[in-house]
Parts: sequence; C-alpha cells; structure tokens
Amino acid sequence: MVCYTIYGKNFICLLWYLIKGDTMIKKDKSSVAKEINDISNLNYHVLEGIADWVRVVDKNGIVIYANKAMKEELGEEIIGIPCDESHCGLNNCNFCITRRSIETGEVIQKEEFIKGNYYSVKSSPVKDCHGNIYAAVEVFRDVTRERKLEQDLIGKNKKMNRDLQFAKRIQEKILPKKGISEGVKLDYIYKPSEILSGDMFDMFNIDDEHIGIYISDVSGKGIAASMMTMFIRQSMRVMKDDIKNPSAALTELHKRFVSLNLEVDNYFTIFYGIYSRRTGIFKYVNAGHNCIPIRYNEDGYDLLYNKGYPITSLFDHISYEEKEIQLKKGDKIFFYTDGITEARDASGKEFGLEEVLNIIKDSPTNILNLIEEKIINYSWGEQQDDLAIVLLEVIG
Repeated sequence: MVCYTIYGKNFICLLWYLIKGDTMIKKDKSSVAKEINDISNLNYHVLEGIADWVRVVDKNGIVIYANKAMKEELGEEIIGIPCDESHCGLNNCNFCITRRSIETGEVIQKEEFIKGNYYSVKSSPVKDCHGNIYAAVEVFRDVTRERKLEQDLIGKNKKMNRDLQFAKRIQEKILPKKGISEGVKLDYIYKPSEILSGDMFDMFNIDDEHIGIYISDVSGKGIAASMMTMFIRQSMRVMKDDIKNPSAALTELHKRFVSLNLEVDNYFTIFYGIYSRRTGIFKYVNAGHNCIPIRYNEDGYDLLYNKGYPITSLFDHISYEEKEIQLKKGDKIFFYTDGITEARDASGKEFGLEEVLNIIKDSPTNILNLIEEKIINYSWGEQQDDLAIVLLEVIG
C-alpha cells in the first residue's frame, strides 16, 4: 500500500492491487504513483473549486487546510490557528463537532452563525492508510437565505394566527345572546373544529310579534367557510325587515349568493324558521340541511322534515316549500349540524340521529351538555368537524 502526502498529512491511499473482473493485476510503482498524483490533483481542484467552505482540523484543533472559498472570506491566516479562532474568536465552542468526530468517528452536523450569515456545518472523520482517525473535515454551507425565509414565514404565521384569533373572537361575539327573550329561551354550544367555523346560527326579532331563527352549515372549513357565515348572517338580518316569510327569505338569500359568482363547490345548507309569539305558529323551510331539527316536549318528539336544495350556484332560481307547526308552552326545538350525527368512533361508526333521539327520550333536560359529553366520549376527544347545537324553548 502506498500513501500520498499533502499539507503534511496522508491525503489519499491507493491499493497496489486493482481488481478488474476476477483478475488481480499488479502494477509497477511508477504507474501507481502517477495514478495517485492524478487523483490527488483532481480531489484538490474539486475542493478548491466548490462554493462551500471546506477545512480540515487535526487532533489538536489546528486548521491544517482550508479551501479557496473559505480563505477568501476569512483570510489566508486561518491556516495553522485553532479552529475556534478562525471565524468566531472564541476559546471554546459549546458543542465541538470536530472534536467529537475525531474521538468517535461520527458524522455530525450543526448550525453556526458566522459574520452575519447562517451556516450548516457537517464534520466527518478523516482516516489514514491504517484506518486511524487523525483529523476531521468540515463543510460549511451557507443557509442564510433558507433561514431568513424560514424566519419570515414564522413571522407571517404569527401574524396570521393573530388575525385568525381576532376573527375567532368576532365570530363568537356575533352569536345571539343566550337566555330568555320575550317568551322564548335560547341556549347553545358552539365549538369549531379549527380556529374558525363554517357552522353558524342566529336568532333575531323581526318585529314585535315574530322571531327568526336559523342554523346553517357551510361546505369546507377555515377562513373561506367562516367568511361565508358572515355573508349569511348579514344577508338574513338585512332581509328580515322586508321579507316576513321564510320561503321568500331563502329564495332571496339564494339570489344574493349567486350574485357572488363563486365556484360550484362553494355552497351551504340552512334551516330557517319564523315563530309568532301571538299565534304560536312556527313556519319553516329547509335548504338542504340534512340535520333535521327535533321538536320535543314531555309527550314525545317530532322531526321537522322538509325538502329543499342547498344554497348553490348550480341553479339560477330556487323556490322553497314552507311548512308550519303549532308550538305551545314547554315545547323545545333542537337544532344541530352534522358535527353531531357524523362524529365517528374508533371503528368509523357514526354517532347518528338515532343516538340523538335516544338522548332526548331518556334525558329531556340538560340536553346540550349531555350531547356534547357523549360526542367527546364517542369520538375519543377528537373533534373532526365543526359543532353547533342550539335549543329554543317556548316559555310563555
């Protein structure tokens, strides 16, 4: 075996015997020496030509080689000085990957901040012809651009998160007030699966006699869905003074939605009803809301079935069928979204309408909290969709 020496250290070793196929051919010393020289020159020029910094540090922590890129940036005098003085001026590094590579033979990587730039530094052991580690070679790659982009992204994410938290507070603040209001009592639980929700409900006075109440579910989640809930709320409240029946209100809501010129995958469902305090009649329409509200009292329950297309741009005009029921004191109407019925357990089985009805039959009081608790336990605490449950009770 012959070793070639450069910078006072063994740099490249070649075997006397080169294997070609199954035949071992012995070359003379001059041929091997030429081959060593050629490969050595090639390796040297490769190191000198790359843009990354490269240096070799011996067991004593002295820099014994630095390539052209590193010397141009840090100066020719870095050769022969301790490695920790070549770029940071420190006596000791907190985590010396060079020393560890030499002692353990590991390839180790860390990041350093040098002269205003970030560098990813990888240290690898260098062995002599006998397999003994005598130095470590370090490669410094400038990752400043990546780190600045990362920091910029983190900054933007923080700002976006602040904006989302602000939007969440607004979305929660516009929910109707809980409690008793002129003959009816309203209670609800509202839990987005993400920061913002695509579920929305509202209750408002139309005039001295009538109360409007709706629940809606927007396709998708997140910012776009939450913005659509703002559109629904604003439109319904603007229309309430001029349109006094629920079917005409949803037809107008559809017309306003179509004027937004959105894609066909943007749509929402909504169940809307108007209650008369004077007559006790509750008129309602359903625009594709598959979570059928449940009217119940001490005598039993009824499902407020009604058919109708969702609010979508697929149709230029939609009309809705209006139905009505007579409510009396003590009657309750339970509204909900599919975050309840489509909640899944570990096996993928849905919670379902039947389970909701069982809860109502078995425990007609404290319904909201019972259902929330059941859903949490059923889905092992993993909320997969927005959740909105609303209870309207006639008290006078």
